[in-house]
Formats: sequence, C-alpha cells, structure tokens
Amino acid sequence: MDTQAYSKISNAALIQELYRRYRCQEEALRKRIVLLGMPGAGKGTHSAKMLARFCMCHLSTGDLLREEVRSGSEFGKKLKGIMERGELIEDEVMCNLIKQQLAKPACANGAILDGFPRTIPQAEKLDQILKQSGQSIDQAIFMNVREQVVVDRLGGRWTHLNSGRTYHYKFNPPKVHGVDDITGEPLVQREDDKEATIRNRLNVYQNKTSPIIDYYRKKGILFEVNAERPVNDIWKDIKSIVKTK
Repeated sequence: MDTQAYSKISNAALIQELYRRYRCQEEALRKRIVLLGMPGAGKGTHSAKMLARFCMCHLSTGDLLREEVRSGSEFGKKLKGIMERGELIEDEVMCNLIKQQLAKPACANGAILDGFPRTIPQAEKLDQILKQSGQSIDQAIFMNVREQVVVDRLGGRWTHLNSGRTYHYKFNPPKVHGVDDITGEPLVQREDDKEATIRNRLNVYQNKTSPIIDYYRKKGILFEVNAERPVNDIWKDIKSIVKTK
C-alpha cells in the first residue's frame, strides 16, 4: 500500500470512494455493453462515468494499445505506426486483447467495451468469445454525432496518459490549463487527435465500422443517443438505458 499517495487524498474523498465501492457491490448490473460512435463522439467521457457509477470494468482498446506503444516493445512500435496513420488494427490482435481482459476478476460485474468491436468480423468473434462462458452483449449504445462536430471536438482534445481522462479546451476544460484535474500531471495532445489523422479515421469508420450499428440493431439491443448535446443531458440518457432490464 502506498501510504504516501493516500496521505494526499482528503478523508472526505476516501469516504466517498468507499461508499461508491459499497454501492457497486449492491447494484452490480453484470452487463456487457458496447459503446458505438465515431471517434470523438464521447465514448471515452461517458464510459468513465459508467465505470464510476456502475462499477463495470472499462475496456478501451485505444488505452490498451497506447499502453503497449509506451512499453517500447517491437509490437508496440508496429502498433504506433498503424495508429498514427489512423488505420485499424488486425482483428486477431484486438480479439485476443479483449479476451484476456474479460477473463479478469475486475470484469466480473460487467464490462464497458469502448472502441471494440469496430468491424463485423470482430463483432461476430466477440459473440463467440462470450458464448463460450455463457455470456452475450446485453446492450449496444450508439452515440450519434455529425462528422464536422467530431473534427471540431478532437482538434481541441487533450489527454492525461496514465488514466485516459480527456479534456477539451472549449467544451470540457481542465481546472488549470495544461494539467489533469485529479493528479496535477501534464496533459498531451495525441498524434491521432490531429486533423489529418482524424479525417482518415473518419473515412475508415464510415467504410468499416458503421455497419456494426445495423448488426446490433438487428439483434434488438441497439440504443441511440444524440451525442451533440451537453454532457449532462447525454449522461442522463445513458444512465436510463443502462438501468433498463
């Protein structure tokens, strides 16, 4: 236990966190939810809120991949080039990453899949993986937003690398310019948040990822949210959807 780190946290904050964890055990939903939408639709922001409220594990393939890149491994170097070009990672790589994460105890109360699946073959493979353990995707939440809105959003997006928290200097600014609200550590703008890469990512999304919306609609588990509204309004809708039996 890092007592020095805990000494920097107020008693009120610690008590609030203990209460949150207690409530998590009492209200565990044990759902597996896929968040869908263009890059920049708000999946990262709202998956973090879902994690805090419902205590599911948050499986962000973007974060998993960036962690591998930061490791400096040969595989990480290969991934870095692919990500900087805004291309999709091979299905087999992504499926294995998610399979490993779903098997961890942290995902026992349910999982939020953010950024996966991105293609129909990935969605089908995910269904196969879950079926092996008697599970399935319970809900797919589609955060609908126009392409130009995405470009405007991502152009001002900055990230806290260690936690994955994101900020926007127009729509969701940090309390202090350039630093994370929680840790005080510096924020960075990722290479894949720059406009040229964003445009390419959106092209890839339209060609390969958007068909997944119909895939889950046909299964009768798709819920659509207007993601161009204020964050609090979007979150209210998502909470209502997640609580749906």
